[in-house]
Amino acid sequence: MAGVKLQNIEMKFGETHVLHTMSFDIRDGEFVVVVGPSGCGKSTTLRIIAGLEEPTSGDVFIGDQRVNNVAPKDRDIAMVFQNYALYPHMDVFENMAFGLKLRKFPKAEIQTRVNEAAEILGISSLIHRRPKELSGGQRQRVAVGRAIVRKPAVFLFDEPLSNLDAKLRVQMRTEIKKLHATLGATMIYVTHDQTEAMTMGDRIVVLKDGYLMQEDRPLEIYTNPANQFVAGFIGSPPMNFFATVAEGSTPMLLNEGSFSVPVPGDLNIKKGQKIVVGIRPEHISLAENGILSATVEVAELMGSESFLHATTGKHPFVARVEATHTFKTGQTVRLAVQTDHLRYFDGETGERI
Repeated sequence: MAGVKLQNIEMKFGETHVLHTMSFDIRDGEFVVVVGPSGCGKSTTLRIIAGLEEPTSGDVFIGDQRVNNVAPKDRDIAMVFQNYALYPHMDVFENMAFGLKLRKFPKAEIQTRVNEAAEILGISSLIHRRPKELSGGQRQRVAVGRAIVRKPAVFLFDEPLSNLDAKLRVQMRTEIKKLHATLGATMIYVTHDQTEAMTMGDRIVVLKDGYLMQEDRPLEIYTNPANQFVAGFIGSPPMNFFATVAEGSTPMLLNEGSFSVPVPGDLNIKKGQKIVVGIRPEHISLAENGILSATVEVAELMGSESFLHATTGKHPFVARVEATHTFKTGQTVRLAVQTDHLRYFDGETGERI
């Protein structure tokens, strides 16, 4: 096994800047999720680690070895793609064994490795079926098994669950986490799905437009986002934002018009400064004497809870409330805000204050 280090990586395609001086370390045995919207550079980052793309500048290390000039086949990595890329004329065993045969492994060792991987993935009974006889989840297991038999230092996953239905995605992300616990291998997982990032990663790397926005443990990113983009991207439903201007009172208030909140004394906020106040939906609750007076637009019943979509002043927001309540469109409700969970962002730069 081995860790991975990216040092000052830049990537350009012609005049287009895809990655901007990006650096981060992945420890040996760690499961790191690289997440961001389409076009942020996450798949390019993975391809650079794999050796399928050469960075414009910067260094890539796998273990203690700088691998910029090392061919992909010699980097001791295995990659699982969004497309399963299984050979339709081969059965499961042959698909999983193909890479080992190319490397001229002994037949006995190939048999052992494939059987071990099939057992781990729960597909031993499918070993003689062809891809057309498998479900999407079973095909994805075969693709993962093809990587496992290699026993690489690093596993790379490029949005491997994108082609699966919602229920199967939940099942497969659990299976991949179990696999990581079993193998103890270094895994780098790319996705645009922030739920996958939160539930799977030991650590999350958030990208936007080729820039590294934040890297940290999932709960830390959720609780203390570095900027407004991360706050709005991580979380489902995402954080609510209220744009306002700081007043010069004591204590200083952020006054939207329909409500006001005090500013903590340790924040460096000046009178007249444009501020964005953020609050998670679970930190807004129904309360007769709450500071928010809001108009109900839609209530989405999720089972044990409801997502209450409402508007206060000019601001739409979402509150996560108990499903025991019923609401009508246009109804006026009062809500309380847990002010200790408010987050403050600069209205111009989006950076956390």
